Amino acid sequence: MNTALLPLHQSKIAVIGLGYVGLPLAVELAKYYPTVGYDISPKRIEGLEEGHDFTLEVEDEKLQSSLVKSSIGLDHKGKGFLPSNDVSEISSCNIFIVTVPTPINEHKTPDLQPLIAASTMLGKLLKKGDVVIYESTTYPGCTEEDCVPILERESGLIFNQDFYCGYSPERINPGDKVNTLTKIKKVTSGSTPEVADYVNELYASIIEAGTYKASSIKVAEASKAIENAQRDVNISFVNELALIFDRLGIDTNEVLEAAGTKWNFLKYKPGLVGGHCIGVDPYYLAHKAEQVGYHPAVILSGRRVNDNMGMFVANKVIKLMIQKGKTIKGSKALILGFTFKENCPDIRNTRVIDIYKELNQFGLEVDVYDPWASREEVQEEYGIQLTSKNKLSKYDAVILAVGHKEFSDMDLEDIKTNGLSVLYDTKAFYRKDLVHGRL
Repeated sequence: MNTALLPLHQSKIAVIGLGYVGLPLAVELAKYYPTVGYDISPKRIEGLEEGHDFTLEVEDEKLQSSLVKSSIGLDHKGKGFLPSNDVSEISSCNIFIVTVPTPINEHKTPDLQPLIAASTMLGKLLKKGDVVIYESTTYPGCTEEDCVPILERESGLIFNQDFYCGYSPERINPGDKVNTLTKIKKVTSGSTPEVADYVNELYASIIEAGTYKASSIKVAEASKAIENAQRDVNISFVNELALIFDRLGIDTNEVLEAAGTKWNFLKYKPGLVGGHCIGVDPYYLAHKAEQVGYHPAVILSGRRVNDNMGMFVANKVIKLMIQKGKTIKGSKALILGFTFKENCPDIRNTRVIDIYKELNQFGLEVDVYDPWASREEVQEEYGIQLTSKNKLSKYDAVILAVGHKEFSDMDLEDIKTNGLSVLYDTKAFYRKDLVHGRL
């Protein structure tokens, strides 16, 4: 006999991983359910307890209004948000939502270690009737083929008899204050028809835009993977156009503006493709495709083009400097922006690092200025010490890599060595007559 599910109104929820995805979800759930947010980072928990989210995804006032100071507060209020790195705080929960990162390793294959670690931990806590919902982006089959066996092994319980699983892919767009969690339709799924209804009802209670119940967990997993693979391939197409038009001496953005006058032209722009989604998820889909004997030519071709754009930008800057008579070795360059997108502190999988490394290999002294990125995080993750605005000097080349709003008011002439300094724009951020080259 299958174990019954605890009614939602009696449920206590744990969100595992309080990053860009987990924190907004936990705070929203806390409006209706007692919710514990678990994260392995003491520093992260300390910041949240003080009422501040360094990712800027949740406003301080909203975070602070949801906080409770202890489990007693959760029990008393019947709702609220308790951040914790104490596993015992989530042991009494019956719904566990996993929002840990799913990165790629140096070989560009899926790194499931965070997912495996979370599943191992939860397996030791599972009770009969519990539900584990995964939101972390992965390949079709990962939940049932990779995570469920861990949950069974660690708990000694039987899947779909003692405990159940669901999958609801995250759709967070970091830095977007319009298309927020509750404003984006949520895909849901469950390991049985009853659980699918249960998971769907849970998300429907917080998502204003509504939900879409997929026919299976694998379908839900695949839907997320192709969302980002589709964007990646489309951007790779315009990036390849940029490489072609550069050789033809044509401005890519002017071509796209002209083509965009047709009603059904898709208006993608060339650029660096980083971040934790578009620059990563296609590799997960490709990995699974190759496991079943299919080589995904289009997906991997798009990845190759996009992964090489940083190198192209750096080499283009070097050529422009040579044309202006600049000595390359020992020249100074400034990169404006390091995060993976504008007006957002997220540095995960930023491809600006490719420009930095390539310019360094040419012998340039490279400074990076980014008013949004965390100096400590950039130093820890990439070994780069960001410069501050008041320490900017004179540069032989300036590369606009990320279109932060702060850069629109910068006096670029003030930081150029002389009239022969090169200004390259990867985002068509500045007027064309102000720059010497752009994607």
